[in-house]
Amino acid sequence: MQLEDSKIISLFFARSEMAVEELDRKYGKTIRKMAANILSDRLDVEECVNDTYLRAWNSIPPQNPNPLVSYVCKIIRNLAIDRYHANKAEKRNGSFDLVLEEMEECIPSEMNVETEYEAKELAAAINRFLSTLSREDRFLFVRRYWYGDSVTDLVALTKGNANRISVRQFRIREKLKKSLAKEGFLA
Repeated sequence: MQLEDSKIISLFFARSEMAVEELDRKYGKTIRKMAANILSDRLDVEECVNDTYLRAWNSIPPQNPNPLVSYVCKIIRNLAIDRYHANKAEKRNGSFDLVLEEMEECIPSEMNVETEYEAKELAAAINRFLSTLSREDRFLFVRRYWYGDSVTDLVALTKGNANRISVRQFRIREKLKKSLAKEGFLA
């Protein structure tokens, strides 16, 4: 039986090693999948998972994340993307290249984010855009561009077909480009 998030967090606050075991039992599969969607090397994935648990251990307390799954997913995603960029610098490209290429059309690749404020404004614009989408389109967008799921994964999750999902993804990206251009993020 899996513990509730609040009980897992209580274990972290008590500095019990069971906290990491329970976190892995409840969310290990999710975070491994998220890292594997970004990284092609199994050892890189496991190293990022271990680093995620270490970061959670070092940050809880004082953090008291709610929801816990979002907290650990953000950690693993950031670690995996950092590892991805390091691997890319070493010419070890993975399948995550396609996800990044798709978004390059929408997010200005030469955007110079000089301040945290500008990055927050872009994030707010994307969130406003997401709020205009249907629940299914928002699900497809987040699963593809946050979790890094492949079209095949999305087909399995939605019971749809690959062509329909690919076309929807393209249309969503086109809408995002128009929305960001309207808000002044794209020329």
